[in-house]
Amino acid sequence: MGRRMDPTVVSPVDGEGPRERMLRLGPQALRSDELLAVLMQSGNQRGSVYELAERVLVAVDGVYGLLDADVAELVAIPGIGMAKALQIAAAVELGRRIVGRPAAQKYAIRSADDAAGYVMDRLRHLKKEHFVTLHLNTKHCVIGEEIVSVGSLDTSIVHPREIFKSAVKRSASAILCVHNHPSGDPAPSPEDVAVTRRLVEAGRVLGIDVLDHIVVGDGRYVSLKAAGYLP
Repeated sequence: MGRRMDPTVVSPVDGEGPRERMLRLGPQALRSDELLAVLMQSGNQRGSVYELAERVLVAVDGVYGLLDADVAELVAIPGIGMAKALQIAAAVELGRRIVGRPAAQKYAIRSADDAAGYVMDRLRHLKKEHFVTLHLNTKHCVIGEEIVSVGSLDTSIVHPREIFKSAVKRSASAILCVHNHPSGDPAPSPEDVAVTRRLVEAGRVLGIDVLDHIVVGDGRYVSLKAAGYLP
């Protein structure tokens, strides 16, 4: 059996390697599987680099599924060892951090639109619920954020102790809670309302205002404050 050709050199689609196309046209000209191929650099005995890239995208249900995929899930894909899984996970996390505005920019939250806009692109495509807390200073500028939980929203998972512990450490004067609905429908559930009210009461005791709870869907959001759910 002959030696397998490294398909990062020649694309099976147009005869030009993706690295060469990146140099000539920029990364925006490449398909998602080609970008993954460039990232992973080479194939192995389980398949060409293009086959591995396509296998990854199929396994996670498309490029946005990479946002939810952890290293263990990636390693479980045939042909994806620990090294390639770490490469992919690192690239995804870098992208996540680039999309997120750094606290140094002092992004001000003056409305529900501001809060939704701050996290929409990061949360709208996730397939698991992510509960995020934004820490704000006295001028309602973002000084930090934290992913509190991943999974179904539940009063036992989103515990005030964990949320306010980091807020106190950052000397936040207020917090704003955000979480996504993977269904794309941002309509708040009874659990969303219950968690919000519990957090508002805990914040009053600690002297940290809970300004709002934003539920993000696919390009839409609901403010629980505007909907009259905050006590």
